[in-house]
Amino acid sequence: MSTAILTGLPPVGSSLEGDLRSLGFDVRVAADAAEVSAALAAAPANARLALVDHRFVGHLHSLRLALTDPRFPAAAVHGALTVQPEARAALRDVVALADGRHRVGAHVGFPAAPASPLDVLPDALAAGLEAHGVAVHRPELGVLVADVPPDAPARAHAQAAVAATDDEAVRLRNAVKSRDGFFTTFCISPYSRYIARWCARRGFTPNQVTTASLLTALIAAGCAATGTRPGFVAAGLLLLFSFVLDCTDGQLARYSLQYSTLGAWLDATFDRAKEYAYYAGLALGAARGGEDVWALALGAMVLQTCRHVVDFAFNEANHDATANTSPTAALSGKLDSVGWTVWARRMIILPIGERWALIAVLTALTTPRVVFVVLLIGCAFAACYTTAGRVLRSVTRKARRTDRAARALYELTDSGPIAETAARVTRVKGAVTVPLLGLVATAALLVPLLVKPFGSPLGVAGAAVYAILAGLAVATPSKDPLKGPLDWLLPPVLRAAEYLAILILAARSDAAGALPAAFGLVAAVAYHHYDTVYRIRGGTGAPPHWLVRMIGGHEGRALAVTVAAVLWQGQGFTIALTALAAGIALAVLIESIRFWVSSGAPAVHDETGEPA
Repeated sequence: MSTAILTGLPPVGSSLEGDLRSLGFDVRVAADAAEVSAALAAAPANARLALVDHRFVGHLHSLRLALTDPRFPAAAVHGALTVQPEARAALRDVVALADGRHRVGAHVGFPAAPASPLDVLPDALAAGLEAHGVAVHRPELGVLVADVPPDAPARAHAQAAVAATDDEAVRLRNAVKSRDGFFTTFCISPYSRYIARWCARRGFTPNQVTTASLLTALIAAGCAATGTRPGFVAAGLLLLFSFVLDCTDGQLARYSLQYSTLGAWLDATFDRAKEYAYYAGLALGAARGGEDVWALALGAMVLQTCRHVVDFAFNEANHDATANTSPTAALSGKLDSVGWTVWARRMIILPIGERWALIAVLTALTTPRVVFVVLLIGCAFAACYTTAGRVLRSVTRKARRTDRAARALYELTDSGPIAETAARVTRVKGAVTVPLLGLVATAALLVPLLVKPFGSPLGVAGAAVYAILAGLAVATPSKDPLKGPLDWLLPPVLRAAEYLAILILAARSDAAGALPAAFGLVAAVAYHHYDTVYRIRGGTGAPPHWLVRMIGGHEGRALAVTVAAVLWQGQGFTIALTALAAGIALAVLIESIRFWVSSGAPAVHDETGEPA
């Protein structure tokens, strides 16, 4: 059980002890500095430890934010400090340097000694932890109060400030992302936050709500697969309800501060699983009505996945770049100050809320073919809009990309052994840029597949050229690989090349079931790419290199699919795609699950509000 140590007896009438117990702490009171040190040493080493000034006055939610968030090894507000087990050793070092009879001096980085040995001791220890290199999280409280009043008048003033603000209302409001899409902000969050609170009060966890959202979406996909009008209507309604639950799980996590590595993995992967499973359900439903829309379903998945890779690559390339400014970014910031332009710009990029609402309404009222055609047109426009803006920012930005960003871009390329060998044995010098090499490689891969008959050996030759050029791209220019202003375009270009090669071959094949098998293959590879993204965002780097080699890298898979098209015609090609999809899915899922349930997995939660 977590332990909270008070630096003395709270004043008469204080609710501090009760508040701490309501947050799950075993409360202990220390009479003086020596007892504080003894209590710190005696507290269980494998549990959270909090130190709170006995005169603390503040909202319960201030203490909750400071003392119960599991994402940080140490956190503090004025008058309260908490450390997780991983920061206990640093705390012991700080306490060991403290003089229990006087206040810790400036030799450990503390502020000037106050009048009392115990005056705001949590603040002093927090400063000591920071001086020892421990990052101490300090949550934004806004209108919430966290204070240690020195006398009775100040205490009365702080208590009045606490009474003047309803911290439950603040807690509920802060459960919603500060930045989100128009549909989510105005059509979902006004009531989903109350569903989140209802779930919290009944002991439901965010992971349970996330799982319920997935199951609801899968049931929606099953309804769409019936191919009947009642099934399509039910599918649209269930998809919307799945999205409500999808918003609720994040709001529940923020409301109750229930963050976990498993929750990060579920949140990172289930949105895509739900959307792509629904695409498959629509395609199955259309097939029952005599229409084959598998190519459209696969095209929608390819387009949406490539859009996300553009987002991830651009953000990874620029989030820690120095001198990271441009006139285009300045103009964007000015537009953000005009209310209607903010919502218009968020809507036209079809974030997940607008996209799912569009899919749900069109499913209920039209046909799967119409759903996919409209979705492809809308997402293509959104992709052109966002990519063009980011290209303009990049060419006008005088930024210096860091080694970490260049490494992240390389990992996002998902280069396998063939590309690595090409990068080692030769390099292109001169004015040839990385994006240009990527585009030439893509053309070398896709043009033979489009203009030559299915199964032509030229397709294999094009894939071989693609593999070599892709390898050169990740090593060019030789002086500063992947640090050019537009080098972030390479990962999405390579994603598009691989996915489109599979789509073109399956669409041109006469084999029954080739397109559904290709859909499964792209889904398995896309999962691997999303897994790579979220590991990089969590600071743990890409999946292990042996896994990338095992599944061939993007160039190895493209070569394998083109070889399969030459070796196996008809049903054999479908079998080859299915076997490849099953093997990749098995390998990446086993490694992904092992990683995300391990102690080393990062608790990556999307708090940016960037549309998905």
